Amino acid sequence: MNVATNRVQRLFNFPDPVNETSARLVAFGVVVQAAAFLVFHEGWMLGVLVFGFVARVLTGPTLSPLGQFSTRVATPVVERLMSAPSRRVPGPPKRFAQGIGLGCTAGAAVGWLVGAPTVSFVLIAMLIIAASLEAFAAFCLGCIAYAAIWGCDDCDDISERLRRAVAQSQVAISE
Repeated sequence: MNVATNRVQRLFNFPDPVNETSARLVAFGVVVQAAAFLVFHEGWMLGVLVFGFVARVLTGPTLSPLGQFSTRVATPVVERLMSAPSRRVPGPPKRFAQGIGLGCTAGAAVGWLVGAPTVSFVLIAMLIIAASLEAFAAFCLGCIAYAAIWGCDDCDDISERLRRAVAQSQVAISE
């Protein structure tokens, strides 16, 4: 029984700290999936988004196909290309951010199911904005909300991350 309990606890253990590159790659995947829903208007795509957020809220990347791809495949490639290890960030704010994403996608799915597609489109557009900020600028709205509610030493000062993001975008533009 103790071995089984340990396995279950490990399964539902959200990582802390979290690899920032992996988090940003997951956010990019969410942007792609959410944009696909807005383009194709296929309700089943909302189910995929909801499942991904449920899996990441409960287990981090463990049960999330997007999380697994990001941590096992994409992050090592990105780190190799950048010739630098990723920054580690606190896990609880990232889990909270995933919970907000779950709320948006679940609300969008309910809106779709009850025949209110405009609600779905608005919620998914909001999700795209938040996930894009994370993916492209390392600016996590969920983490900021977490810091405002519960406090988080690493979350309080984002100025260094913003400077790095601006510098990276300038390098990318010049190339």
